[in-house]
Amino acid sequence: MTHARPPRILVIGIGNILWGDEGFGVRVVEAFHARFIAPENVTILDGGTQGLYLVHFVEECDRLLVFDAIDYGLTPGELKIVRDAEVPKFTGSKKMSLHQTGFQEVLSAAELLGRYPEKLALIGCQPLDLEDWGGPLTEPVRAAIEPALDAAATLLAEWGVTLSARREDEPFAALLANDIDHGSYETRA
Repeated sequence: MTHARPPRILVIGIGNILWGDEGFGVRVVEAFHARFIAPENVTILDGGTQGLYLVHFVEECDRLLVFDAIDYGLTPGELKIVRDAEVPKFTGSKKMSLHQTGFQEVLSAAELLGRYPEKLALIGCQPLDLEDWGGPLTEPVRAAIEPALDAAATLLAEWGVTLSARREDEPFAALLANDIDHGSYETRA
Protein backbone atom coordinates (compact mmCIF):
# COMPACT_ATOMS: atom_id res chain seq x y z
CA MET A 1 0.00 0.00 0.00
CA THR A 2 1.37 3.42 -0.95
CA HIS A 3 0.86 6.23 1.52
CA ALA A 4 0.53 9.92 0.65
CA ARG A 5 1.76 10.47 4.19
CA PRO A 6 4.30 8.46 6.17
CA PRO A 7 2.71 5.32 7.65
CA ARG A 8 1.42 5.73 11.19
CA ILE A 9 3.44 3.42 13.42
CA LEU A 10 2.59 2.36 16.95
CA VAL A 11 5.35 1.02 19.22
CA ILE A 12 3.69 -0.49 22.27
CA GLY A 13 4.76 -2.44 25.33
CA ILE A 14 2.21 -4.61 27.08
CA GLY A 15 2.43 -6.39 30.40
CA ASN A 16 2.09 -6.01 34.13
CA ILE A 17 5.11 -4.55 35.94
CA LEU A 18 3.79 -5.93 39.24
CA TRP A 19 4.45 -9.55 38.20
CA GLY A 20 8.21 -9.74 37.71
CA ASP A 21 9.07 -10.71 34.13
CA GLU A 22 5.50 -10.06 33.01
CA GLY A 23 6.56 -6.38 32.91
CA PHE A 24 9.12 -6.95 30.12
CA GLY A 25 7.06 -5.22 27.39
CA VAL A 26 6.43 -2.13 29.47
CA ARG A 27 10.08 -1.89 30.53
CA VAL A 28 11.32 -2.21 26.94
CA VAL A 29 8.98 0.46 25.58
CA GLU A 30 10.02 2.69 28.49
CA ALA A 31 13.71 2.16 27.59
CA PHE A 32 12.91 2.69 23.89
CA HIS A 33 11.34 6.06 24.70
CA ALA A 34 14.33 7.05 26.87
CA ARG A 35 16.87 6.06 24.22
CA PHE A 36 15.29 7.20 20.95
CA ILE A 37 13.58 10.21 19.47
CA ALA A 38 11.13 8.94 16.88
CA PRO A 39 9.65 10.89 13.98
CA GLU A 40 6.15 12.36 14.33
CA ASN A 41 4.48 9.42 12.58
CA VAL A 42 5.62 7.07 15.38
CA THR A 43 3.63 6.83 18.61
CA ILE A 44 5.27 5.21 21.64
CA LEU A 45 2.81 3.79 24.16
CA ASP A 46 2.83 1.97 27.49
CA GLY A 47 -0.09 -0.38 26.88
CA GLY A 48 0.25 -2.00 30.29
CA THR A 49 -2.76 -4.23 30.94
CA GLN A 50 -5.34 -2.03 29.21
CA GLY A 51 -6.69 -4.78 26.94
CA LEU A 52 -9.60 -3.66 24.77
CA TYR A 53 -8.98 -0.02 25.64
CA LEU A 54 -6.08 -0.25 23.18
CA VAL A 55 -8.31 -0.94 20.14
CA HIS A 56 -8.50 2.71 19.06
CA PHE A 57 -4.68 2.99 19.12
CA VAL A 58 -4.29 -0.16 17.02
CA GLU A 59 -6.95 0.79 14.48
CA GLU A 60 -5.29 4.18 13.95
CA CYS A 61 -1.91 2.69 13.00
CA ASP A 62 -0.65 1.30 9.71
CA ARG A 63 2.17 -0.65 11.34
CA LEU A 64 2.38 -2.08 14.83
CA LEU A 65 5.41 -3.14 16.87
CA VAL A 66 4.66 -4.91 20.17
CA PHE A 67 6.99 -5.80 23.05
CA ASP A 68 5.74 -8.51 25.42
CA ALA A 69 6.74 -11.42 27.65
CA ILE A 70 5.58 -14.58 25.88
CA ASP A 71 6.05 -18.18 26.98
CA TYR A 72 7.63 -19.75 23.91
CA GLY A 73 9.18 -22.57 25.93
CA LEU A 74 12.67 -21.15 25.26
CA THR A 75 15.60 -20.33 27.51
CA PRO A 76 14.65 -17.49 29.90
CA GLY A 77 15.62 -14.14 28.39
CA GLU A 78 15.66 -15.46 24.82
CA LEU A 79 13.97 -13.19 22.29
CA LYS A 80 11.72 -14.33 19.48
CA ILE A 81 10.48 -12.02 16.75
CA VAL A 82 7.31 -12.92 14.88
CA ARG A 83 5.64 -10.93 12.14
CA ASP A 84 2.30 -10.31 10.53
CA ALA A 85 -0.04 -13.35 10.56
CA GLU A 86 2.10 -15.20 13.12
CA VAL A 87 1.60 -12.54 15.82
CA PRO A 88 -1.95 -13.34 16.94
CA LYS A 89 -1.07 -17.04 17.14
CA PHE A 90 1.71 -16.35 19.64
CA THR A 91 -0.18 -13.79 21.71
CA GLY A 92 -2.93 -16.37 22.24
CA SER A 93 -1.00 -19.64 22.23
CA LYS A 94 -0.43 -19.84 25.97
CA LYS A 95 -2.44 -17.54 28.15
CA MET A 96 0.00 -16.16 30.68
CA SER A 97 -1.99 -13.18 31.87
CA LEU A 98 -5.19 -11.25 31.44
CA HIS A 99 -3.55 -8.59 29.24
CA GLN A 100 -2.47 -11.19 26.72
CA THR A 101 -5.95 -12.42 25.95
CA GLY A 102 -6.97 -8.78 25.91
CA PHE A 103 -4.39 -7.95 23.27
CA GLN A 104 -5.39 -10.85 21.06
CA GLU A 105 -8.95 -9.48 21.33
CA VAL A 106 -7.64 -6.02 20.42
CA LEU A 107 -6.15 -7.42 17.20
CA SER A 108 -9.34 -9.34 16.42
CA ALA A 109 -11.50 -6.25 17.03
CA ALA A 110 -9.28 -4.11 14.75
CA GLU A 111 -9.57 -6.78 12.05
CA LEU A 112 -13.37 -6.96 12.40
CA LEU A 113 -13.54 -3.18 12.10
CA GLY A 114 -11.51 -3.37 8.89
CA ARG A 115 -8.66 -1.36 10.41
CA TYR A 116 -5.98 -3.98 11.01
CA PRO A 117 -2.34 -2.86 10.70
CA GLU A 118 -0.81 -3.66 7.30
CA LYS A 119 2.41 -4.72 9.05
CA LEU A 120 2.72 -6.22 12.50
CA ALA A 121 5.70 -7.41 14.54
CA LEU A 122 6.10 -8.81 18.03
CA ILE A 123 9.38 -8.83 19.91
CA GLY A 124 8.71 -11.35 22.64
CA CYS A 125 10.91 -12.45 25.51
CA GLN A 126 10.83 -15.79 27.30
CA PRO A 127 10.13 -15.05 30.99
CA LEU A 128 11.79 -16.82 33.90
CA ASP A 129 9.45 -15.83 36.74
CA LEU A 130 5.86 -14.63 36.48
CA GLU A 131 4.95 -15.30 40.09
CA ASP A 132 7.09 -12.64 41.81
CA TRP A 133 4.38 -10.21 42.91
CA GLY A 134 5.97 -6.78 43.22
CA GLY A 135 9.37 -8.09 42.17
CA PRO A 136 11.73 -6.77 39.53
CA LEU A 137 12.57 -8.34 36.18
CA THR A 138 14.83 -11.36 36.57
CA GLU A 139 18.41 -11.01 35.36
CA PRO A 140 18.00 -12.92 32.05
CA VAL A 141 14.93 -10.88 31.13
CA ARG A 142 16.54 -7.59 32.17
CA ALA A 143 19.52 -8.53 29.97
CA ALA A 144 17.13 -8.97 27.02
CA ILE A 145 16.11 -5.29 27.05
CA GLU A 146 19.16 -4.10 25.09
CA PRO A 147 18.86 -6.78 22.38
CA ALA A 148 15.12 -6.01 22.15
CA LEU A 149 15.91 -2.33 21.58
CA ASP A 150 18.42 -3.24 18.87
CA ALA A 151 15.88 -5.56 17.22
CA ALA A 152 13.24 -2.81 17.32
CA ALA A 153 15.58 -0.25 15.76
CA THR A 154 16.46 -2.71 12.98
CA LEU A 155 12.83 -3.59 12.34
CA LEU A 156 11.75 0.05 12.29
CA ALA A 157 14.58 0.86 9.87
CA GLU A 158 13.13 -1.85 7.57
CA TRP A 159 9.85 0.06 7.81
CA GLY A 160 11.61 3.27 6.77
CA VAL A 161 11.81 4.85 10.23
CA THR A 162 14.92 6.83 11.15
CA LEU A 163 15.39 7.00 14.91
CA SER A 164 17.64 9.57 16.55
CA ALA A 165 19.57 8.76 19.69
CA ARG A 166 18.47 10.85 22.63
CA ARG A 167 21.39 12.60 24.34
CA GLU A 168 21.87 11.39 27.89
CA ASP A 169 21.69 14.97 29.22
CA GLU A 170 18.58 15.80 27.18
CA PRO A 171 15.45 16.26 29.30
CA PHE A 172 12.33 14.41 28.17
CA ALA A 173 8.93 13.52 29.56
CA ALA A 174 9.05 10.04 31.08
CA LEU A 175 6.71 7.42 29.66
CA LEU A 176 5.91 6.17 33.17
CA ALA A 177 5.64 8.36 36.24
CA ASN A 178 4.69 8.24 39.92
CA ASP A 179 7.67 6.10 40.89
CA ILE A 180 6.71 3.19 38.62
CA ASP A 181 9.43 3.94 36.07
CA HIS A 182 12.01 1.15 35.93
CA GLY A 183 14.74 2.91 37.91
CA SER A 184 12.48 4.14 40.71
CA TYR A 185 10.45 0.93 40.99
CA GLU A 186 13.42 -1.40 41.27
CA THR A 187 15.42 0.81 43.65
CA ARG A 188 12.63 1.66 46.09
CA ALA A 189 13.24 1.02 49.75
